[in-house]
Formats: sequence, C-alpha cells, structure tokens
Amino acid sequence: QLKVVESGGGSVQQGGSLRLSCTASGFKINSYDMKWYRQVLGKERESVAVIRSSGATTYGDFVQGRFIISRDNAKGTAHLEMNNLKPEDTAIYYCNAYLDAGSVGTMTFKYDYWGQGTQVTVSS
Repeated sequence: QLKVVESGGGSVQQGGSLRLSCTASGFKINSYDMKWYRQVLGKERESVAVIRSSGATTYGDFVQGRFIISRDNAKGTAHLEMNNLKPEDTAIYYCNAYLDAGSVGTMTFKYDYWGQGTQVTVSS
C-alpha cells in the first residue's frame, strides 16, 4: 500500500520543541516534493514547509526561522523540526508527498499522498 504516516506530535509548553516525522511506504520519495501542512478546525489548511526533490526549501511566513524541514531519501522520511513553539502553532499537522511526473498525450501523471495527521498542541 502506498502511503505516508506522520508521527511525533504531542503537547508542549510555549517555547518548547517537537520533531515531526513522515515515513513513506510502498514508494521511494527521491523524486517527490515533501510538504508539511497544518489545519485548525474550522480554518483552511495552510502550507508550513516544503522540501523539493532538489533539496530546496520554502516556509510559510509565520515560521519566521523557527522550523526546519529535512528529508532522508534513503530512509524514505521527511522531518519537521519545530522550535520556539507558540500557542498559535496548535493544529493538526499533515505530511504530503507530491510528484508531477508530466504528461503523455492527454494523460497526466500526478502522485499525491497524504497522511492522517498528527496533533500538535502548544499551551501557554
């Protein structure tokens, strides 16, 4: 079965740290962009961080240097190191593996895997 699974969520005090992990199974992540999103109940899902297959990274404006995304292609994992956590970081965090493999004629080949999410709760 092709899937990604998140782990590492939990409850921390403001200013604390957590390390989220995303583990892929059934496929190799080498060509995939690995992304972290988060969602608060009643709000839209927002992008937290992306690490491209090239290793290039981008972060949401709210991160402000507090988070680091990384990947280990050999292990099929991606990580999100979160430091100096704030109560407003409380959300469900989702891992996404995405690959746009292009098209042949009218056929497009896109691969998009989402995890079930892991809860992060930051108390003040």
